Amino acid sequence: MIHFALSKGRLAKESAVLLKSCGVDTSVLEQDTRELVLKSRDGKYGFFLVKPSDVPTYVEAGVADLGIVGKDTLLEEEKDLYEMLDLRLGECKLCIAGDPTRKDALTNPHLRVATKYVNTAKRVFAERGEEIEVIALHGSIELAPVTGLADLIFDVVQTGSTLKANGLAVLEEVYTGITARLVVNKVSLKTQAAEILPLIDKLREVVG
Repeated sequence: MIHFALSKGRLAKESAVLLKSCGVDTSVLEQDTRELVLKSRDGKYGFFLVKPSDVPTYVEAGVADLGIVGKDTLLEEEKDLYEMLDLRLGECKLCIAGDPTRKDALTNPHLRVATKYVNTAKRVFAERGEEIEVIALHGSIELAPVTGLADLIFDVVQTGSTLKANGLAVLEEVYTGITARLVVNKVSLKTQAAEILPLIDKLREVVG
């Protein structure tokens, strides 16, 4: 059996549509259930529904053979696995954003940056030779500069509408082309190559 780790929510649904087009029986993912461990009716595939940030961990550990997760999460988690394919789902950007009227925000020597991408933010600013105070948040990141908790935020941006609604704007696009990626456990790719490689080829054809 091939096991997938899928991000709970919208990405899991989009992933199911994509996998179904490749001949994977994903009917179990279409059911309204709170179960987190599911098995296809034909017994060929298992699905673990986990938090997006946990997908790389399950794949690296070999609990899941494959996973579908955003590139932003892969950058943050830095796990030892193979990134096989850009699935072109949910495209967005990782950006530095803040109050556009504060021209000094990016040059402040004591920057406070709010983000859920703690490791990535530290790496990005360290590469510039800048020390920052990272404020780890897990929701409503845009609120941080509005309330004075932080000078800037480092977050994914899709349309920018939430930023605009809160008086913020993108100050710099750090990573573009942030999309969902197919990742594979290194051992699984060797031991289950006969099952995994044809599936990857089908996905590559569908994605184009």
